[in-house]
Amino acid sequence: MVASVFIGGLARSFDQSTTIDHAFPSGERPAPVDGVENILLIGSDSRASLDPNGDGVTGGRADTLMLLHLPADRKRAYLMSIMRDSWVDIPGHGTAKINAAFSWGGVPLVVRTVEELLDSRIDHVAEIDFAGFRDMTNALGGVTVDSPRAFTAREGDEFVAGPNRLDGDAALAFVRERYAFADADHTRVRNQQAFMRGVLDGALSRGTITNPGRIRAFVDATTRYLSVDAGLDLRTLVDLGWSLRGVRSSDLVTFTMPTAGGGTSSDGQSYVAVNTLAVQSLSQALRSDDVAGWLAENPQ
Repeated sequence: MVASVFIGGLARSFDQSTTIDHAFPSGERPAPVDGVENILLIGSDSRASLDPNGDGVTGGRADTLMLLHLPADRKRAYLMSIMRDSWVDIPGHGTAKINAAFSWGGVPLVVRTVEELLDSRIDHVAEIDFAGFRDMTNALGGVTVDSPRAFTAREGDEFVAGPNRLDGDAALAFVRERYAFADADHTRVRNQQAFMRGVLDGALSRGTITNPGRIRAFVDATTRYLSVDAGLDLRTLVDLGWSLRGVRSSDLVTFTMPTAGGGTSSDGQSYVAVNTLAVQSLSQALRSDDVAGWLAENPQ
């Protein structure tokens, strides 16, 4: 029930968000799966340059890519990170790091790239500026994240291994840091997953859902930095919230799209190689609505 309360609050202030009128690519696309929702989440460094024509083309970078997969039975929610340096085919541009798609073609090209990579339909897309992460955190009165290791961010914030209670500025440093880690983005995406879980815990906590002022502050902080596809309207959001009424924060399963080490391109770029065989089996699991079975066979 807590999920529907939160989504309902979000819906009441949804008019603050920006609509991406042409979020999806033209031409043939993967078929939808009955009852399944795949929502692509894009964390960008700026929404300020969003094209006034509404085609979703920006000059910013997609620093974070996540796929929120909601199975038909709605018993769990699956949040998969796609590492931004993943070396993939970007339609019309050849092979490159996946975050280049955002700079070259905005949201539509990111959607096409991910759909071709996973051979799976993206039903909705949401883009949020990193500044929104900071304000969301402050609106909740801080969030608790579980860091896999101790580190110091470039901004000077220090994090311990285990639980950390963060304010907005510290949360922003936590999700953006990569240079403090020998494995760079590998730990960074785990930290981003930990942050998303911390936000969900905070948003669905009794201290939030019983506090209308805090709900409104969180909703306002979220929608102020949010852009969504035209199909993710108020009615769709309410229906989605109702379908998730039984989901708790413990039902959120996080993982990372399979990788296969690193490499260097012909022009000297360091990249993350995609584990092609594992991604092919993941694609089949997405299309057959059996991500739980795939994770059981491919534990992370």
